[in-house]
Amino acid sequence: MSLAHSFHPSILREYDIRGIVGETLHEADARALGRAFATIVARSSGKAAPVIVVGRDGRVSSPMMEAALVDGMVSTGAEVIRIGTGPTPMLYFAATVLGTDGGIQVTGSHNPPHHNGFKMMLGKKSFFGPQIQEVGRISAAGDIAVGSGSAREEDISERYVARLLEEAVDNDVAVGWDPGNGAAGAVLGRVVAGLKGRHMIINEAVDGTFPNHHPDPTEPENLEQLQHLVAENKLDIGIAFDGDGDRIGAIDAKGRIIWGDQLLAILAQDLLAERPGATIIADVKASQVLFDEIARMGGKPLMWKTGHSLIKTKMLETGAPLAGEMSGHIFFADRYYGFDDALYAGLRLITAVVRAGVSLTELRDRLPDTVNTPELRFPVVEEEKFGIVDRVKSALAAEGAEVNDTDGVRVKTADGWWLLRASNTQAVLVARAEGHDSAALERLKASLTKALVAAGVSPPSL
Repeated sequence: MSLAHSFHPSILREYDIRGIVGETLHEADARALGRAFATIVARSSGKAAPVIVVGRDGRVSSPMMEAALVDGMVSTGAEVIRIGTGPTPMLYFAATVLGTDGGIQVTGSHNPPHHNGFKMMLGKKSFFGPQIQEVGRISAAGDIAVGSGSAREEDISERYVARLLEEAVDNDVAVGWDPGNGAAGAVLGRVVAGLKGRHMIINEAVDGTFPNHHPDPTEPENLEQLQHLVAENKLDIGIAFDGDGDRIGAIDAKGRIIWGDQLLAILAQDLLAERPGATIIADVKASQVLFDEIARMGGKPLMWKTGHSLIKTKMLETGAPLAGEMSGHIFFADRYYGFDDALYAGLRLITAVVRAGVSLTELRDRLPDTVNTPELRFPVVEEEKFGIVDRVKSALAAEGAEVNDTDGVRVKTADGWWLLRASNTQAVLVARAEGHDSAALERLKASLTKALVAAGVSPPSL
């Protein structure tokens, strides 16, 4: 039997493998991925029988995908540890504390219910970019190891919950939690049971159909239920998670959304009190307020590329104890392992509020206000997206503009800043602008529009 298998080209993404179940992603793909990934782990580790840990989220298709994935791994000679249903950070935790050679979480993250995918680790590091393309190459070539491995089940959840609860602090804070029927619900109840204060959980049952709202806390409509819970029960904080528990959303007692960069600023204040001068990383989509606040508090702000795998890699390189993205990925290497864990970030948020001695509402009120656009995304031809950004960059250089080209172009002016970058995962350009006031924002949007038109793009109304 030939071991060669070709994946639908759309599913091999920059940071993960992801597709539509029954259309671009099938059970056969999961089995082929298991074979190819286990082969890569074996060759990387130098072990004929590498140990790989596998977890899954609560999607309807995840048990089927996980079974096929494990079957493929075992056929190469790998030893597989199956940890069952839980958030992606629990998979990262398992790979870290068990010292496995690799790990895969079967998860569709925050995508629609009929989507699914795989997030991967090689050793304790992210597996992404060219490594994912290598999966496709060796699978298509049938360049696959053959052996007779094994699989066993291990419940890591109690160790994970116990580790999270090491961050519990004495407090009387009232918190509402919403895992959105996602995988975080598999452990959240046990975590909350070990906390001081007053706690309420909604949408705790893991349900891959997501019957109450979509599990993406970056979209305001998905936080409405939590906002009602906080208001009706006079809670101090609301904390929400995405479908696989690696991204956090938060609201204060007034029901205001605390966006990812604002959340990072609040967490940075607490961390810098203990680690003055520490480097703190944020992605290029974050507010200038965040970078200015980190510097004001004595930290070293570092702007870096968007993408959880890229951020984690940069943290290792710089030794930064804290990083975050606008999307709600928060990474702690301070008292933790450096991966994005929304449950852990939620506990650190409670700690930050308690140690500040004021409410989350007051901490939010202390941050300067700006006027900004949401993340603007508009489709372009896949093969042209990076070229468009390059043309804009060249034109800005000719004009002598102040440009940061860490990830796309981020242009700073007296009015504020605007950003244009090509998505690494979709055929879209991503833009954002932030001004000191409404008039400044309009000028920034006009500048962005002008740059796009000059590069041959007709953007939608900004």
